[in-house]
Amino acid sequence: MSPWAALGLGWAVLAGGFSAVALGRLLRRRRPVEPTRVPVLLLRPMDAPTPRELENLAHPIDYAGPLEHVVLSPSRPPLPEGVRWLRSDPVAQNRKVGHLLHGLESLPGDGRVVLVVDADVAVTGALVEGLAGPVAAGAALSTAAPTPMGERSLADRAMAGLLRRTHHSFRALHVMSAGAKAVCGKALGLSARAVDELRELADHIGEDLELSKRLHAKGLDVALCEVPALVPLAPGTWNTALARFTRWMQVLESHRPGLYPTVPLLFTPTWPLLVLGLLAGSEWLAAGVGGLLAVRTLLSWRLTVLTTPRSPGEGRGEGTSRPGLNPVRQIALDWLLGEALLLAAFLSSLVQPPRVTWRGRTYVLHSGGRMSPAWTELRGGRG
Repeated sequence: MSPWAALGLGWAVLAGGFSAVALGRLLRRRRPVEPTRVPVLLLRPMDAPTPRELENLAHPIDYAGPLEHVVLSPSRPPLPEGVRWLRSDPVAQNRKVGHLLHGLESLPGDGRVVLVVDADVAVTGALVEGLAGPVAAGAALSTAAPTPMGERSLADRAMAGLLRRTHHSFRALHVMSAGAKAVCGKALGLSARAVDELRELADHIGEDLELSKRLHAKGLDVALCEVPALVPLAPGTWNTALARFTRWMQVLESHRPGLYPTVPLLFTPTWPLLVLGLLAGSEWLAAGVGGLLAVRTLLSWRLTVLTTPRSPGEGRGEGTSRPGLNPVRQIALDWLLGEALLLAAFLSSLVQPPRVTWRGRTYVLHSGGRMSPAWTELRGGRG
């Protein structure tokens, strides 16, 4: 066996073992969702809502307990009856955190559980209950795994495959996190301790990562909501998806530089190993890559089961099955697309300067996820 083949085989065994451990943990019995009717304050920060986000805001929330639904934005968007608007135009560098702090200062707490959910998430009563329950039971923070739905284009499939069917799904990240838990800020439940920590993060771009890190350092619990945060997708392009996840990789490098190299090593090894296997011509390496493909397909199958809406209404009728593909082939193609997107984003982040364009503004990144305005603005789209 050549040195390159031996190196590739070791890589395949390492990555396959990593996925096998995650699969084993995800096969454990899921924690039952405890019914709760605690009072909830649901905050939806936004700047310039898209038609899809306005549709999400109009979706009725069938939560059994008291719920106040508040949109925080500079101007009043068209809202359905029962949804309140609070004017908010923060000067904080992280405008999302600025919106939240303004909302929390303006609205009475009254012992309510505070939920923060992005406008691109379709909120259901089950999601509200799933986020509020752990916080009411004593968790410092609860988070839901973002689950794209209704993909149509190739870029949509890659994004959905990455977040639903690869090892970079937040469900897989959560069970494999060593130390601070992986957290996605799209849907959060905040305790009073989490709110206190959030007040210091108005100059951080990855406030969710930093919040989890600070809570873990104080021995506080971060819980994963069993209900996925459904994100109905508008048709997108590959360049848009690549830019979003390149920014994600840059933020990861700023916040957790020790984890940054694990992206190619453990999360996106399949494509490089397939190429190496073809070039090396080693039967041992081919067997190792085959084993990696098998265990990652099984992992993707389990993640698909965990993130598929339990009823058509929960997913709002936007399934992801495609005619002409059997389920196993569909899952394998989607997770391979997702890995390709993440690998491309990682490689792109290697050559990018330490600055990101987010929500129409350009910032320079510093250690720990802190950011400062870049005076020479770059043209960029909405984050």
